[in-house]
Amino acid sequence: MKPVFVFSGQGAQAVGMGKDLFEQSPAASAIFKEADSILGWSVSDVCFNGPDTKLTESRYCQPAIYTMSAACLAAFAEKKPEIKALASAGLSLGEFGALYAAGVFSFADGLRLVARRAEFMDECCRKAKGGMATILGGDLAVIRQICQECDIDVANLNCPGQVVVSGAEENVTKTVAVLKEKGFKKVIPLKVAGAYHSRMMKDAGDALKTVLDAVPMKDPVIPVAQNYVGTCVKNAGEIRGNLVSQVAGSVKWEDCVNAILATGADTVIEFGPGNVLTGLVRRINANVATFNVNSMVSLNNFA
Repeated sequence: MKPVFVFSGQGAQAVGMGKDLFEQSPAASAIFKEADSILGWSVSDVCFNGPDTKLTESRYCQPAIYTMSAACLAAFAEKKPEIKALASAGLSLGEFGALYAAGVFSFADGLRLVARRAEFMDECCRKAKGGMATILGGDLAVIRQICQECDIDVANLNCPGQVVVSGAEENVTKTVAVLKEKGFKKVIPLKVAGAYHSRMMKDAGDALKTVLDAVPMKDPVIPVAQNYVGTCVKNAGEIRGNLVSQVAGSVKWEDCVNAILATGADTVIEFGPGNVLTGLVRRINANVATFNVNSMVSLNNFA
């Protein structure tokens, strides 16, 4: 097995996530306890007990998913210490999990960063009403042209035939209508708090830069594919700049997956809640094996 590790993004959260890992894996339990001691609120309580409305808020959701993903990784390393990643990547928020896995920063420093990032993004959401929509199928060049005409941005290039767009709510509504007029059959408005990965998040990225500058970072021990560039990065300075740009920039997930698979990998293991990324990976490259580590059951079933 030649694996690469990927880490779940925001939206994958579910009340109860990580509880069985906390109860049955000492390594995972240690991660949750460390998280609880850092932020001044109980990350484990929000993960295990919700409520869903609280877990969905960015300021709780992002630290919760980062912690849950790190706990999945810790439980996996405890059970399968011989399995090492050739490279790592994460979708949006998940990039912080990928960087932690690559030794760029400590779990605690990563958690503090994620918490501040979530606060900054929440502030942008409160300033102006944003929206997002997923487009399945259709010509990317046409999508880009319509986004330009309607004054919104392409937020995610997830896999062949799946694009997410983002911007001011009224402009997204207009874009959805124009796309449907042009014959796009599957255009799905998303239930989100704001216009993530669009120019409306620029202030959050700028604010994050100040925080990032104060966090010690090392060059990664394995290549990490970053969303903003869609390529593997090996230098801590580049990583900082890409984390800033990523907040308001497009997530080039398809490129990231191709970049980490180019290391010679034949297996993708997703850490964190849900199984969204392994589903996208299979649409990008049907020849790789995929596994999810999101519970003790999935860990025990790992082949």
